[in-house]
Amino acid sequence: MPKLNCWEFKKCGYEQNGANSRVGGVCPAATDHRLDGVHGGINGGRSCWVVTGTMSDGNIQGNFSMKIQQCSKCGFFYQVRKEEGDKYIAVKEVLKKIT
Repeated sequence: MPKLNCWEFKKCGYEQNGANSRVGGVCPAATDHRLDGVHGGINGGRSCWVVTGTMSDGNIQGNFSMKIQQCSKCGFFYQVRKEEGDKYIAVKEVLKKIT
């Protein structure tokens, strides 16, 4: 099974050229090149929980400290952790890539 990016998993349409990107813009997770390749994703697509201003259920999320509690309950977050197993990169290590 291929590794999905958050926009593929959630089917939100906020990726580049996505169905909702014309109205709501492109989600920062889809464009954050600093996280390209993390957990095998495109840009921030498999580490969206550390990206400020991501779209979730049609709402813009705040900064990391405001969103991590919600994100840590997300099915996609659990899916990435499960798929990565021992290769999962801890949140604080991923944060270092963007600060």
